[in-house]
Amino acid sequence: AMVLTDDQKALLESARRFAREVLQPGYQQRDTSGVLDRELVAEMGRLGLLGMDLPEEHGGMGLDGVTTGLVTEALAYGDFNVSAVPVGISLNGAILIRHAKPAVRDVWVPKMVKGEAVIAICLTEPRGGSDASNLQLKARRVTDASGEHWVINGEKTSITFADRADAYLIFARTGTPEQGAKGVSAFFIPAQTPGIQTLKFDDLGSAVIGRGQVFFDDVRVPADHMLGDEGKGFTQVMQGFDYSRALIGLQACGAAQASLDEAWAYTKEREAFGRPIGQFQGVTFPLAEGESQIEAIRQLCIHTLALRDAGLPHTKEAAMCKWMGPKYAVDVIHQCLLTFGHYGWSKDLPHQQRLRDVMGLEIGDGTAAVMKLIIARERIGRTAIQY
Repeated sequence: AMVLTDDQKALLESARRFAREVLQPGYQQRDTSGVLDRELVAEMGRLGLLGMDLPEEHGGMGLDGVTTGLVTEALAYGDFNVSAVPVGISLNGAILIRHAKPAVRDVWVPKMVKGEAVIAICLTEPRGGSDASNLQLKARRVTDASGEHWVINGEKTSITFADRADAYLIFARTGTPEQGAKGVSAFFIPAQTPGIQTLKFDDLGSAVIGRGQVFFDDVRVPADHMLGDEGKGFTQVMQGFDYSRALIGLQACGAAQASLDEAWAYTKEREAFGRPIGQFQGVTFPLAEGESQIEAIRQLCIHTLALRDAGLPHTKEAAMCKWMGPKYAVDVIHQCLLTFGHYGWSKDLPHQQRLRDVMGLEIGDGTAAVMKLIIARERIGRTAIQY
């Protein structure tokens, strides 16, 4: 069982209140406008809901991963899409603290925690996303009068916050294609750097996160903007993804729980055949199953974060969170939509939007198939992989 300190309880309560009073009422309207409200992000920063897990010397609170996960779920209950911002800041902030030079780290991490900067991770390319180490985006080293630089050329696609990020954390090939992951380095590039262009996709859901393409045309990056070591960027930086996978699982739980709560309430109000529909097991049993599944996944996510907090391996568990969270949340939200009968099919209710939004994470940040591959690899090693 989770025992929370008074500080944790207070922070969680403030996240829940913010989600209910501020995020939830505007959830559907933001889907229509497609705008990421930066004032809302700054407000989250003021409330301490961004990067709370980052060290205090960088503007965070030094809190544990479990608390961060619970806050993530609380925020996703109100707005699944806005909750992607704190997840990104926890992931990217930790990457910068671990791998960035002070020149980058000391400027950008405090900005992120204050809600003044949103960072886009650029990994996926047009020829594929799951085969992540097989990158074509090129970075070549140039030394001239202004010092040592890297020049970036190529394209990234399916990038969250593509057209609205303040900076890009990119993976590029600095070595030869034959080197695979070993020839990939990571760079941090402010969005106003010359030579960057973006294009936003018209997606089925999650309009406010602005998924799209980022084009790099002779983009010059100072040498001190490389993250980690040359040729090690992929292996070093990707280690942070176990953390975000558990947080994504909790995002999915938050959205599903919101639909469940609304569906349960409806079974008490709606009458059919002379009594509340909550008296029909055909109505309540599917919701009871959904409640059980989401609770189980929530506990798995918290367990994964507890392993991380204890410094123990959690790659397998994180992959489980990442495929099960979105998959079961989609099923449960779908069931809640059906519980509302013909009303559920209307865009006036949020179930259709939660369904569309959560479904995106059945693909983004790693498909179910790739997560299962990771689990298999953790169980039987390289036998599980042919390449």
